[in-house]
This record gives sequence, C-alpha cells and structure tokens, in this order.
Amino acid sequence: MRLTSLAFMLVSVFASSVYSSSTVASVPNAAELTAQVESKVIAWRRDLHQHPELSNREFRTSKVIEKHLKSLGLEVQTGIAHTGVVAILKGGKPGPLIGLRADMDALPVTEVVDLPFASKATDTYRGQKVGVMHACGHDTHVAMLMGVAENLVKVQDTLAGDVMFIFQPAEEGAPEGEQGGAELMLKEGLFAKRKPEQVFGMHVTSSMPTGMIGLRSGPAMASEDSFTIKVLGRQTHGSRPWGGVDPIVASAQIINSVQTIISRQVDITKAPAVVSFGAINGGIRSNIIPDEVELIGTIRTFDQDMRADIKVKLAEIATNAAKTLGATAVTEIQSGYPVTVNNPELVSKMRPVIASVVGDNMLIEPGLITGAEDFSYYALETPGMFFFLGVTPTDKDASQVASNHSPAFYVDESALKVGVQTMTQVALTALGAAQ
Repeated sequence: MRLTSLAFMLVSVFASSVYSSSTVASVPNAAELTAQVESKVIAWRRDLHQHPELSNREFRTSKVIEKHLKSLGLEVQTGIAHTGVVAILKGGKPGPLIGLRADMDALPVTEVVDLPFASKATDTYRGQKVGVMHACGHDTHVAMLMGVAENLVKVQDTLAGDVMFIFQPAEEGAPEGEQGGAELMLKEGLFAKRKPEQVFGMHVTSSMPTGMIGLRSGPAMASEDSFTIKVLGRQTHGSRPWGGVDPIVASAQIINSVQTIISRQVDITKAPAVVSFGAINGGIRSNIIPDEVELIGTIRTFDQDMRADIKVKLAEIATNAAKTLGATAVTEIQSGYPVTVNNPELVSKMRPVIASVVGDNMLIEPGLITGAEDFSYYALETPGMFFFLGVTPTDKDASQVASNHSPAFYVDESALKVGVQTMTQVALTALGAAQ
C-alpha cells in the first residue's frame, strides 16, 4: 500500500513537473530572447554609428534594415517617405495590429567622442560641407528595433496579433524644400491599409543613467512651431533717424511685447509654454538705419488650443507694435511637430510591465520636455506611448554630461539590452503573449 502510494506520488510529481516546464517554455521570455541577440544589436549599432546619414538620405541604413528584416522572413516594404522601411510580422493567433517605431537619421554634427567606430562621415548641409554624426542616438533606436524584430519572430506563433515595424527617416526634419518623417509616411499611406491599434516608440537620452526608463502619461513633449517676422521700415542715415522709419527699434518693441504672451496672456496653470527669439538679422553699418530686420524664433506648447492661440497673439502683437512706430511687420509661422501625448490608459497598462523589467526604482515619471518629436503624428492617429531610455554610465553625473545633439554625445551600450528587453516585453503584453 505504501509503496503503491509512493509510486503514484512520484509519477504525479514527475508528470506535474513536465507539464509545468512545458507551460513555462511556451511563454516567451523577453530576457532570454534579448540575451541571445544583444551582441548583434551592439554590432549593428556600431556599424550604423560609423556610417551615419542625414535626413532623407538614409540609403545605406535602409538597406541594412531591409536585409535583416527579409532574413527574418518578414513582409518588407521600402521607399516610404523616401527611405523608410516597414515590415509586418503576422502572429500565430488573431488579434490587434501594433506598431513599433524607430527613427533612422543622423545630424550635421562633427563627432569628438574617441571611439574606434566614431563617425568620420561628411556631407553637404545647407550648401556647406559638414560632419555627420548620430548625435541623438537614432543608430541605437534602429539597432534595438532590429533586435526586437528578431525576438518577436522567434515567438511569433504565440502572438495574438500582428506587428508593424516602422523604420522612419527624417525625424530631425526634412531638408529645406523637401517633405519627410512621420507626417510624410502617413501621407503616403502607412496606416491606410490597416491602422495599428497601438503604437510604441522609444528614445535614448543622456539625461538619465543607464537602464533607467522615463515614462509620462498625457502630454510628454512639446509641439514645435518656428516663426519669422520681417519688420519693414525705411532706410535713412543714422544721424537723421527722423528721416526714415527705424525697423531696429520696432523690432525691439516687438521682442519686448511678445514676452507678455506667456507672462500675461495665456493660462500657464493649464500648461507651460515658451516663445523664444533665436536670431535677429538686420543692418550693416553703424551709421545706416536699414530698411528691414528679420526676427526668427520658436514656439513650444503642450496644449493644442493654447498653441493656436499663441500663434494668433504673436502675429497681432508684431503687427501692432510695429505700427506704433510707423513700421510694418509681416509674420510667417511654420507649423512643426504637434504635442507628443501618451495615451493614459496605455501608460497605466504598460507601467507595471516596464517596472517588471527594470525595477520600480529605475522607472520614473520625467518632467515635461520642451523638445519635440514627430512620433506625435502617429499618436494623433492611434493610442501611442513614447518612453525614454537612459544611456549615461552610472559612474557619471547625468546632469553634467553632454546632451543629445552634442558632438560629445555618448551612449553606454549596456543600456541597449534594457531597451530591447523592455520593448519586447511591451509588445508581448500588447499581443497577449506575456504572463
């Protein structure tokens, strides 16, 4: 009796163990998948870093991406918005389509970081020969998404839904006279055939230590609009200012008056906003009052209604301030990227998922960022979530190191596995393939 019972118990335990092991094995493990692909991600990143390409000129980069995605057996489309690459992964079970996005372009910056794979590339930008560098980390974004694609292909039978991998050119802005970036990809039908139900993006930042994730619900990054104000006067000798109309004094009046938009005319308890002048061009001699002065600046907001209101107020103030001095002001506003808004429900769902990867102490809610991102266009079309990955070595003060867009921008490559694992886990969760 005892021997029989013991035998039965052993058989039961063994059977239970086999079943349990099989069950665990059937659930994708983002950490294990990422460990297998980490060295490839670093190699891809170094290759891309050594061969950066400016916006709308990412020809080599797109070929590298295309080759890898096709090697995974994915359905690949190229040439979207000039050099964009899009691939579709079909899961083994019915479910939603999600989008995962990485930007591809580099900046007209000459690298000063001492690396064996540092960029020596040059190109022409605005008619000048310039150095080219991945000074904003888009090389890491591409490499990490290539790694995520490989991870998800390995477990595609477990995915209840499909994945759209979006490799986007020209996030830093298309060259003058051209269109590009997320807006052009959407215009060319990126979401026309089938719109993702959710879209996710990630950006590296030197402002946080390696492996830390920054995720904010609601408005996260500002809209960006640039403006030009031409102040027209009438030229005269500097010794006889009454003989003309001084556009320099009128410009000073405009600059001072515009400061009241933020300080006195918008409700900054609703959302912060910024209006900054970046350039003043006019005049050539000390004793000649010129005909014209050009003012150039930027507007940053976190609310679409406030954004529209500030544009109206800027033009009105410029016109009226110039008029009081007999001058004329012509204001042109070039609309840029919208506010990047993270869907609150999506953030609420994914916050514990990300914490499970990096730990509660390594997941923070950053403050509002007055920089802009064209991921915002996707998030206007469908619920989106955009988060940040710290890449500054933990022995450095992240508040003191070179920022993104600096020629000294540096990436701690150990952060890449965190980014790949996090995005993989987010995708697995969105497609019902995670515990």
